[in-house]
Amino acid sequence: MTRIYLGRCVYGLAAIAFAVIAVVWHDFNTWQQIRALGNVPHREILLYIVAAIELFGGVAIQWPRTARAGSLALGAIYLIFALLWVPFIAAKPLVYDGWGNFFEQFSLVSGALIVYASFDRGNSQRAAKAARIGYIFFGICVVSFTLEQLFYLSGTAAFVPEWIPPGRMFWAITTTIAFALAAIALLSGRSALLASRLLTVMIIGFGLLVWLPVLFADPHKLFNWAGNAQNLAIVGAAWIVADFLNQNRSTSTAT
Repeated sequence: MTRIYLGRCVYGLAAIAFAVIAVVWHDFNTWQQIRALGNVPHREILLYIVAAIELFGGVAIQWPRTARAGSLALGAIYLIFALLWVPFIAAKPLVYDGWGNFFEQFSLVSGALIVYASFDRGNSQRAAKAARIGYIFFGICVVSFTLEQLFYLSGTAAFVPEWIPPGRMFWAITTTIAFALAAIALLSGRSALLASRLLTVMIIGFGLLVWLPVLFADPHKLFNWAGNAQNLAIVGAAWIVADFLNQNRSTSTAT
């Protein structure tokens, strides 16, 4: 199970981007990753620790020999980022913002788990089970992406560039439906590979049409850099899922 290439490479590049952004801006990422931590003592030390872990993981995951170590490092740090949102969820369980932030981070944990399991050369059954769990976790995260856009439809529409016809709300509704269909396909197993590929393309589209333009428009705003890195990380996780499904199909065909 070692044929996951492009997905983990993109995923790793996003982690490297996060590390560089953290060091260059000399502050915690204002995106979902660190914002939940709030004001804590020794922020500078924590910043460099986080950046070092993400840089190590992002580089290590690029090569098969070190991919497990890299995915373990990234999976662990993203899991911590996800768990930081649990107190907010507990305090306001009916406000979906906390849930949405949790599952955005957890989607990255899911990608790391699939990569980690895919390079397990020991117990093949254990590896297959772990990869499957990561895949199911990612499908659940896609359900959350659907709900997040649905509950904040006006906010989603505001991200859509005005020049794209036929209108902002049209694309907000369309992409929400696309997320829902992808979630159904992934969790049911019907047309899952096609759904994962289309999902990856759609999220890449978010990066090209939404996040890159705002970055070029205002490169001095940390939120724009962090948004691009976060979107790229989710692209990597979705691509890992597509690679995983494609690999399983190839293995089934060969046998």
